[in-house]
Amino acid sequence: MDNNLFTIGEAAKVLGVSIDTLRRWDERGQLKSIRSKGGHRYYFREQIENYSKDIFRLAEDWTLGGVKISSAYYCPDSAVFQARLVKMSNELSIISDNRIKEIFSLIVAVAGEIGNNSFDHNLGNWPDEPGVFFGFDISKRCIILADRGQGILKTLRRIRPGLSDDSEALTVAFTEIISGRAPEERGNGLKFVKEVIAKNGMKLFFRTGDAELEIINSDPVSVRKSSNPARGCLASIIF
Repeated sequence: MDNNLFTIGEAAKVLGVSIDTLRRWDERGQLKSIRSKGGHRYYFREQIENYSKDIFRLAEDWTLGGVKISSAYYCPDSAVFQARLVKMSNELSIISDNRIKEIFSLIVAVAGEIGNNSFDHNLGNWPDEPGVFFGFDISKRCIILADRGQGILKTLRRIRPGLSDDSEALTVAFTEIISGRAPEERGNGLKFVKEVIAKNGMKLFFRTGDAELEIINSDPVSVRKSSNPARGCLASIIF
């Protein structure tokens, strides 16, 4: 066997997904294989290694319900999430970049706010798979968080039953102080996230249901429809 090729089983192990998931990705052109004369799927080593570093795509596919994620990214409960948050904080704290040294505690606070929201607002009501996806790549300056929970619309409708859709709920969550009572605290927490992102040269992508937004510097919040609706929430923090 060529050392530059992975079998489908080897590729699945590296990516932390099932063989069936790889077959689906191949069929829809998301991650194409090459075929042997006997019809067996193989993947170039570099192709798989590069894909394994694309944490966002792994998280996105999980929110769409098409993949089981590796324990390297899965936090089944808040205790595991907090432990990994501490690990990320420790890694950030030793970076020599002076800018990162100045804001690393804020980066951790933003990630903690988004991740804790997932647990706080789905406690006892996970509609699908409990827990959160939490991955980070310090070298790429990115953090990815996702859950397959109820989403922001269902959360905020408990206090604002008139909300019409995911887009309106997402706008409210990031722009309005609703109150200090649960469950609407989700909106207040995300407003804090928005302010930290805007003031510290960071970038946030956030998707819930069929709505998504990007926050860059102090630009106004602009929500758009997503072509890949999330089951729950999906967030990317670039710092």
